[in-house]
Amino acid sequence: MSAISASEKPHMQQVDLNTLNLQQLTQLKNQLDQELTVFQESLQTLKMARVKYSGSKEALEQFKPDWNEKQILVPLTGSMYVPGTIKDADNVIIDIGTGYYVENDLESAKNFFKRRVDFVQEQMEKIEVLGMEKSKIRDAIREVMEIKLLQFEKELQKKREGATN
Repeated sequence: MSAISASEKPHMQQVDLNTLNLQQLTQLKNQLDQELTVFQESLQTLKMARVKYSGSKEALEQFKPDWNEKQILVPLTGSMYVPGTIKDADNVIIDIGTGYYVENDLESAKNFFKRRVDFVQEQMEKIEVLGMEKSKIRDAIREVMEIKLLQFEKELQKKREGATN
């Protein structure tokens, strides 16, 4: 329990936490805290991307084949819309990222957003697994730190008692 290893990464080696001093343990714990913060931020970013892709897919699900020449409101910002007309309900232009847009038929566009949602979900699950592993390691480090602190306090107490006698 007081040894950590990364079995999935062959370049990392197993470390016995009991052999590390408090300063090394603190540095390792701080590093893990930073990594966990990055994981949390990444998860938040991926959740926002998933919501965006899901919203796009759901919007496409609402399209009807008889919507040609239908009047709609086109969002320019989150709170500003302009009137527009659907010219071809079977073809849409989608944002595929980094400022690139592609014209697709409706089914291909739905499939694109489904694949994106699935991909983002997979990445989130990978990060969650890594985060749980890092959390377990951090918890093990905390336990060893607590044990070492208790030992240190006992040694100090013994020295105080020996000095007063």
